[in-house]
Amino acid sequence: MRTCRTEVAGTALNTSYTDMSESRPLPVPASRIARLSRLGSLTAGVAGNMALGGMAELSKGKRPELRNLLMTPRNIGRIVDELSKMRGAAMKIGQLLSMDAGEFLPPALAEVMARLRNDAHIMPPAQLKSVLNTNWPAGWLSQFKKFNVRPIAAASIGQVHQATLKDGREMAIKVQYPGVARSIDSDVANVGALLRISGMIPKGFDIAPYLKAAREQLHEETDYLREGAFLAEFGQLLAENNAFTVPEHYADWSTPAILAMQFVNGIPIEDLQSAPQEQRNEVASNLITLLLEELFSFGVMQTDPNFANYGFDQKTGKIILLDFGATRRISCTIIDQYRALMTAGLDGDIDEVGRIAQQIGFFDDQCDPKHRSIIQNMIMTVFSAIRDDFDFSDTSLANQLQREGMVLAEEGFVPPTLPVDVLYLQRKFAGTFLLCNRLDARVDLQSMLLQVVLRTTN
Repeated sequence: MRTCRTEVAGTALNTSYTDMSESRPLPVPASRIARLSRLGSLTAGVAGNMALGGMAELSKGKRPELRNLLMTPRNIGRIVDELSKMRGAAMKIGQLLSMDAGEFLPPALAEVMARLRNDAHIMPPAQLKSVLNTNWPAGWLSQFKKFNVRPIAAASIGQVHQATLKDGREMAIKVQYPGVARSIDSDVANVGALLRISGMIPKGFDIAPYLKAAREQLHEETDYLREGAFLAEFGQLLAENNAFTVPEHYADWSTPAILAMQFVNGIPIEDLQSAPQEQRNEVASNLITLLLEELFSFGVMQTDPNFANYGFDQKTGKIILLDFGATRRISCTIIDQYRALMTAGLDGDIDEVGRIAQQIGFFDDQCDPKHRSIIQNMIMTVFSAIRDDFDFSDTSLANQLQREGMVLAEEGFVPPTLPVDVLYLQRKFAGTFLLCNRLDARVDLQSMLLQVVLRTTN
């Protein structure tokens, strides 16, 4: 911690903050024209680099592959650098891509892409002041005892400041970057163009529904009043749960672009890697149980598996739930389908698993029988592994699934467009798996599934 003296809204404050020396102030391009220009320039620049790379390959008598032309350190570095400067929807999509593909990228490129998850520039004080003055009434600063102008966290859509009101409330205040909400549609369209020229999208795969889903989710995530309502709802749902802490929502200081909540001190959850095995197992079990409760009991789920959305309170031993921007209600149809899938999988009924998997949308009537068999066997492989104490540190299952997935891709399998709910569920499952893997946890997954699924049946 260190102390500085800073002008905010024209008044001097003594401010203490966690040093974020690696994040430097950089204005967020707020206008649509500015953002369109920067993304357009990025796309053109990457395309130019790919063209030059392709000419070089041809001069050597080699047939260039679009994916290889894109996935160079120079191009990836340029993309990461520009998206981190823009923030907003462009950076958010990059973060999601890096999370979903990070395990399959070459190590050097995965490390570069990881910067989108870990680093973000911050708003300069003048831009922060403008956002706060726009959203809060005149004279707001007089109600604060302390306000940390240096953020304690920064991400794609907003940055978080610690503050203390004169009424004694310790606050964490998430301030949305200016312009990101109104630039979502153009940002998504431009990132979609970048993906299309990259060669990363399988032939025949329709990306349009996924870009539409991304737009809808990002519009929801930039509505901080919506997030505040889900924060309050989860506070009630987990009020009697001794495994979790949900910060209190301060509605009186929240607006569509500012989310105010209780400040809860904790460490990053992945720091528990060095904790005793028993504690890591308990944390993983609690996270998995919460996921199952969200799906089968609550019918509402926080679907963003970013590690930064979880903290750990060392004093209470509770997991801190920090972000509810990607929360959504799950349809009863999807809930019933996943309950039936898990029941059939645990029973070892491969035919029933295949029938329900098709209902969910993992394949359709036009699917090659060989591809259908591979997908069914992949699902059954997971359930077979679940029947024993599941060791998340053992990567053999993930490696096997990856190999079988590559076989499908190489044979030309193009997955049908999945329902939006399924996309978010699968992302949450994968993110929870990765977090438990990071913790090297071992849990009795079968008992947990049986307990929650059977208890919530009917």
